Amino acid sequence: MNLFAIFFKGGIIMWPILLCSILSLTIIIDRYLALRKAKINAPVFMVRIRGFIKKDDITGAMNFCRQEKSSVSHIIKIGLQKYTLGHIRVKEAIENAGRQELIKLEKGLSVLASVSGIAPLLGFLGTVTGMISAFMTIQNLVGAANPSDLAGGIWEALTTTAFGLIVGIIALGFYNYFVNYIKILVGDIENVANDVVDLIQDQGNEATEISR
Repeated sequence: MNLFAIFFKGGIIMWPILLCSILSLTIIIDRYLALRKAKINAPVFMVRIRGFIKKDDITGAMNFCRQEKSSVSHIIKIGLQKYTLGHIRVKEAIENAGRQELIKLEKGLSVLASVSGIAPLLGFLGTVTGMISAFMTIQNLVGAANPSDLAGGIWEALTTTAFGLIVGIIALGFYNYFVNYIKILVGDIENVANDVVDLIQDQGNEATEISR
C-alpha cells in the first residue's frame, strides 16, 4: 500500500494535518534561507568596519555594509547614517534597527510553534473519530463484528495519530533550532553593535582632545 492510499485511509482529519505540514514546510524553507543569509563572520566584519571608522571613512563603511547584505551589516549601516550626530544617536539608531531586524528574523516562528502543537492534537482528534467509527460499526452489527469490519475505524485512528505526531515533531524540532540560531545571531549583532558604538565614541573623544 502506497503513501496516498494510507493518507486517504485516515479520513477527513488528514486534510487539516496535510495543510499543517505544507504550512510548516513553507516556513521552514523560508526561515532557513533567511537566517542563512543573515549570518555573518562577526570578527572579520568588525575588523573591516574598524578600519573604515579609524580612517573616518564612514562612506566606505556604509558601502561595505551594503555589499555584505546581512542583518548586522544592515543594522550598522543605519547606525552609521547618524555618525555626524554623535555616538548616542548612533546607538539609538542601532537599537531601533535591531528591534526591527529581530521581528524580521522571527517572522513565521509563532505559526511554526502553533503547528507543532496543533498537528498532534488533530491526530488525536482523528483517533477519537476513528474509534467512534469502530464502535458504531460494532453497534450496527449488534456485537457480531469481525476484525475486517472494524479495520476502517482503526485505520483512521492510527493513521491520523501517526501523521499528526510526525508533522508536530518536525515542526517543533525546527522551531527550537531556529530559536537557538536566532539567539546566537542576536548575540553576534549585539557584540558588533556595542563595539561600533564604543569605537565611534572613542573617535569622538580623540577628536575633542585634538581640537583642544
